[in-house]
Amino acid sequence: MTLTAPSPAWNPQRPGPMPHHRYRPFQDRVTVPVGERSWPAALIERAPLWVPVDLRDGNQALAEPMDTPRKRRFLDLLVATGFKEIEVGYPSASRTDFDFVRHLATGDVLPDDVTPVVFTPARRDLIERTFDAIAGLPRAVVHLYIATSPVWRRTVLGRDRAEVRATVREAAGHMARLAQDAPGIRFQFSPETFNLTEPDYVLELCDELTELWDASPDRPVTHNLPATVEIATPNVYADQIEYMHRHLARRDSVILSVHPHNDRGTGVACAELAVLAGAERVEGCLFGNGERTGNVDLVTLALNLYAQGVDPMLDFRDIDAVREVVEHCNRLPVHARHPYVGDLVHTAFSGTHQDAISKGLAEHARAAAESGVPAGLAPWSVPYLPVDPADLGRSYEAVIRVNSQSGKGGVAYLLRTHHGLDLPPAMRPDFSRVVQDATDDSGREMTAKELYDLFLATYVVEGPAARTAGSVPEVLNAHAEQGRSVEVLELTVDGPAAYARCRVDGVTVWGAAEGPDAEVRAVRSAVNRAVRR
Repeated sequence: MTLTAPSPAWNPQRPGPMPHHRYRPFQDRVTVPVGERSWPAALIERAPLWVPVDLRDGNQALAEPMDTPRKRRFLDLLVATGFKEIEVGYPSASRTDFDFVRHLATGDVLPDDVTPVVFTPARRDLIERTFDAIAGLPRAVVHLYIATSPVWRRTVLGRDRAEVRATVREAAGHMARLAQDAPGIRFQFSPETFNLTEPDYVLELCDELTELWDASPDRPVTHNLPATVEIATPNVYADQIEYMHRHLARRDSVILSVHPHNDRGTGVACAELAVLAGAERVEGCLFGNGERTGNVDLVTLALNLYAQGVDPMLDFRDIDAVREVVEHCNRLPVHARHPYVGDLVHTAFSGTHQDAISKGLAEHARAAAESGVPAGLAPWSVPYLPVDPADLGRSYEAVIRVNSQSGKGGVAYLLRTHHGLDLPPAMRPDFSRVVQDATDDSGREMTAKELYDLFLATYVVEGPAARTAGSVPEVLNAHAEQGRSVEVLELTVDGPAAYARCRVDGVTVWGAAEGPDAEVRAVRSAVNRAVRR
């Protein structure tokens, strides 16, 4: 559907000053054959093969590329997390990359079930350099790439379709000859800028290489289809992937892979829709590092599946440790609002959110206890928290934090979880107003300790009045003798703490106390607060 109609009366937006006419919509740049779509009704019920490209593609995007120690630390993280195919470098691009691949080839670094991938352009000398780097590896994927779209063919390569096809065929043939005595070597092809390339041309190139490399189910070829640069809404990419999925020759001998970038901010959506459309393998980076706006984030993709009850086949039980390694190796911070891992993504400041989370956590604990299942294994359904932060190694301490936007639920939750004070429901709005005044004045967040200190300073007000009285009735009688009317409206004892709501000379006020004689001292505090007003 094309939105060309004038804005309705309720929409006051009018044409803006930016020269949008300079840019062409995707349908004017590439024809996408659309048959009967099956991907909208598909479900993702199994994780695809995740292939991190942090050590090659992500590394190329860094202002300071990783040295060998950083690459090794990152690689060890990827292996420990559970990745089974890892793009480890671009050996012909730099001495550092070449040396790192040699480090893998000559040392006992990779487990037997992990396959390294190396990247090479379609140039004979660079292909030979790549094979020199992997000599001695028992298994590897050699990844051949070339840009294929019209604008790249015309502007960058200066070749037409037939000439690019000849270049690809010559490079692929040379790879096959170099690998003829190495049965552990498999091949991968990326028609870079696939999403801007004529679909029939991509199909022609891929099918030719499938045949040339003699792909079979036990030695499949990977055809990797990058969205470089994103040009359309994710459904268009899904249509392109489904077209390839349906028309590739020797389909049972082909691993259909995708490599989404994030130029339009829709890399995750493109990857998920591509898997619905038939993709079996996804290349990306941890937390989305990469050129321009980055490669698709494999962590988000994996945990999106996890949140749907699908095993991501990766281990993110300590996501903060994963982030620490990635930030160290990339020398780049992960944003505080980054999905699943950011410092603030499991945190609520809003009062209504805090109240819902607090009630949800309490209900989760109750339901788990009732069913006899440990809380960490019980079905999860807590408002505003799509996954249990504890599953990712996060504590609940950071879930609710207090500032001027916070409400009574969040304040009560922090006092209860950090200091064991379970405020009566009727007291919570009163203290929430006190907290809001304090945070409005300071303009900053209040820590749990500051919250507790403010509670004590506000409600525990013990003075000399009626100090000798040893019971609540005695306190009331003592004040009556002084001509003061004191009525206890509510008195709650919870563990060592007591909370008293009193009407003092017609004014309703709260008091609190902890420790010995808490009931009596809570009433005294309420009276003293009223007297000092």
